[in-house]
Amino acid sequence: MAFLDENPAIGFPLVAGLGLLVGSFLNVVILRLPRRLEWQWQRDSREMLGEPDAYDPPPPGIVVERSHCPACKRQLSWYENIPLFSWLALRGKCRTCKTPISIQYPLVELLTAVLLVACVWRFGFGWQGFGACLFTCFLITLSGIDLRTQLLPDQLTLPLMWLGLIAAADNLYMEPKAALLGAIAGYLSLWTVWWLFKQLTGKEGMGFGDFKLLAAIGAWVGLNGILPTILLSSLVGAVVGSIWLAAKGRDKATPIPFGPYLAVAGWVAFFWGEQLVDGYMRYAGLA
Repeated sequence: MAFLDENPAIGFPLVAGLGLLVGSFLNVVILRLPRRLEWQWQRDSREMLGEPDAYDPPPPGIVVERSHCPACKRQLSWYENIPLFSWLALRGKCRTCKTPISIQYPLVELLTAVLLVACVWRFGFGWQGFGACLFTCFLITLSGIDLRTQLLPDQLTLPLMWLGLIAAADNLYMEPKAALLGAIAGYLSLWTVWWLFKQLTGKEGMGFGDFKLLAAIGAWVGLNGILPTILLSSLVGAVVGSIWLAAKGRDKATPIPFGPYLAVAGWVAFFWGEQLVDGYMRYAGLA
């Protein structure tokens, strides 16, 4: 790792290439994990209700099954699975049936590569950089799943929180107390908003996954990073959400996934949370 720190001209391209490969795997998780969870929930429901088992083969696994075209079901060759470049070479269409391939694939791969390079640029090629890359990959995956399904699975949010607390146990980014308080404050802050909104309107304004995601982010950014995360996510959510509703011709009652806004704000707070707080304090004349 010291060699890469001393030779970033070698390290950055290596991380970028690795980021493309990791982004390809994140696409698989984004697309397959919700289907696996739904299949398992249906099986569990039938078992709890005492209903007979129906023939319901499981969806493709996340690791074992090879990638295939969703339209014609043909398994893809190795040269059709090269991250980003295969999509460009195929011009965004299946080689056999010419069905358009979702632009999600190259976007997630490219985004992952860029953000992982940003992680090692900010934190270096050691454990801090590795942890930042891990945090980033979780946020990308959760954002993709929430955008597609409006779900934030416990299978991702809870491990992300525990990883943040484990990192704090070794003072990787902050002290354990700050990480623990950040996780608690993250959960309680959104839970309080949800509870008050439900008491006033009788409706649930957000899902429990949002509470857990902010708790997980809090474990990584600490107590001081929670306020910038909430403010940034609310601002971005209000602006982007309004534009999206207007473009789609939807009314304000249309549910909008809040997870991606929390993820973006949490990533920014993780990188520059202290600078944001210090800048606000100076601007407000409190420092």
